[in-house]
This record gives sequence, C-alpha cells and structure tokens, in this order.
Amino acid sequence: MESRGKILMERYELGRLLGKGTFGKVHYARNLESNGSVAIKMMDKDRALKVGLSEQIKREITTMRLVAHKNIVELHEVMATRNKIYFVMEYVKGGELFDKIEKSGRLTEEIAHKYFQQLISAVDHCHSRGVFHRDLKPENLLLDENENLKVSDFGLSALSESRRLDGLLHTTCGTPAYVAPEVISKTGYDGAKSDIWSCGAVLFVLVAGYLPFQGPNLMEMYRKIQHGDFRCPSWFSHKLKSCCTRSWTPIQTQEFQSRR
Repeated sequence: MESRGKILMERYELGRLLGKGTFGKVHYARNLESNGSVAIKMMDKDRALKVGLSEQIKREITTMRLVAHKNIVELHEVMATRNKIYFVMEYVKGGELFDKIEKSGRLTEEIAHKYFQQLISAVDHCHSRGVFHRDLKPENLLLDENENLKVSDFGLSALSESRRLDGLLHTTCGTPAYVAPEVISKTGYDGAKSDIWSCGAVLFVLVAGYLPFQGPNLMEMYRKIQHGDFRCPSWFSHKLKSCCTRSWTPIQTQEFQSRR
C-alpha cells in the first residue's frame, strides 16, 4: 500500500485512501505546485494486461478527454511508470450519491429532481460528444461540496465508432439492476437510449429508496426488466411516475430530452 505522504512523480503528495476496486485504488492527493486537491486512481499495468483491460483503459482515457461538463468529473492528466498507470482527476469531496441514499433512506422529489436534471445534462453532453457511459448508477455519481452531482467512472464507456454496421452496440455490460432490457437481450442496443434508461432507474431509487426491478434471483430481475414489471410507491407524484415511465419506454427515450 502506498504510504501517506509519498511524493508521486515529484508533483503530487499522496494522502488517504478514498476507495479500492478490483483493479486499482483511488487516493486523495495534493498538487505540490498549486496546493490544490486531486484524486488519483492507480492501476497496476501487469494486472490490467493479464485480464485484458488495456483497451478498456485506453477507451476510458479517450472518453474522459472528450467530455468537459460541470457535472462530469474532470480528468486532469494521465501519468505512467513502468508498473503503474495514474489517472489524476478532479477531487469531489462529497462522496457517492449512493451513500446519501443509504444514510437518508430516500430523498425528497425536489432534491432528486435537482440531481436528475444535472445527471441528464451531463449524459446529454456525453452523447453529443459520441460517448456512452453504460454504467450509470448512484455509486458512480459523486457530490461536490455544494451538493452538485458529478458523473464519474467511465471504465465501461463506449464511443460512437464502437457501433457495428447495424448502428448498435453489442457488448453486454453495466450493473444488472440498472441495465436496459435491450442490453440483456443481447441483440444490440442504442447506447444513448440505454443510458437514459439507467437514468430513470437512478431517479426511481433516489425517491423510492429501493430498486424498481427486484427479484429473488438475477433471472427474475431480468424478467421484470424485460417486461417493464414495476410498481411505483404511493408517495410518487404523477409527474415523477411519468418521468420514470418515459425513460423506460425505448421508442420515447430519444425524445426524452425535449420533453422532460
């Protein structure tokens, strides 16, 4: 484990561990020149190569450099040594939106609407740049010190040129509870519509405090997703129910932006 206070590349002083994943970890760090705070994601090169992550890492770098939006975590720079790859990113001090839901149980519609609008704004920007996130969920949405949302983790993202001749994406990925039925069906899917579908699932979770599609096992959850088998809780307003329903209707998601 990297020790606290270690100087990286003569530019950053590493601090506390912010998070740890299967293929890397994220540390808080201080820019020695500006004294500003950053978050540095560290990945082991050999391990990434062994599990075939090299193309995914390249794609993540490309997509993060393509997007620039106030509700998207900014990638400052990428550095590398013989053994490690370092993503130097904007430090978002408020933590995950998931933690806020877990602590509160559920959010008010007013607060959830604010986050949802910021999420849709960020996702719309991504799509305008030919980027599809493909793993939108509360764990990948961070909050800054002013309670503004920031989309993070573009590890599973795709670019418009990744589409096949049929104009669709075919890689099955994402988090089961938040993936669109077209992704599950493995017949190809529209990356933009799939992202909007996930946004609807996030909105539902924010106000309900639980997932819209649940089952005793993964197959039952997938069945409910594919059949649109869900029920809104009694405290959902008509407007909120309509918003969730629109985001989960494939032929309507392309018009969602102009009608929300």
